[in-house]
Amino acid sequence: MGTPISSLRNMGPAMEAAFAKAGIPDAETLRDLGADAAYARLLRHGAKPHFIPFYVIEMALQGRPWNDCKGDEKTALRARFDALKARHAAPPASELEAFLDRIGVRDPDAS
Repeated sequence: MGTPISSLRNMGPAMEAAFAKAGIPDAETLRDLGADAAYARLLRHGAKPHFIPFYVIEMALQGRPWNDCKGDEKTALRARFDALKARHAAPPASELEAFLDRIGVRDPDAS
């Protein structure tokens, strides 16, 4: 077993548990994967998409405070997050939900 994820700046027990559930057991594995691939694994293992945890991971991997992300850097991270979220979105549970999504009746982020 490698270095605990909770030893990284910004990472606590809840993130460590979420990463373990997603098959990311230690800080070395997290670093090897990088923020995008690691966050994609979290999404595939049931994490709800939310921008703040994504950029917290990115900042942790850089050893920076979570709230250090600003301006153009934050805008670029938001674009990466939106692309990840779109690629890993859960499919609608039914044909009706798919139809409602297509005509814009449901808020796909509300589920």
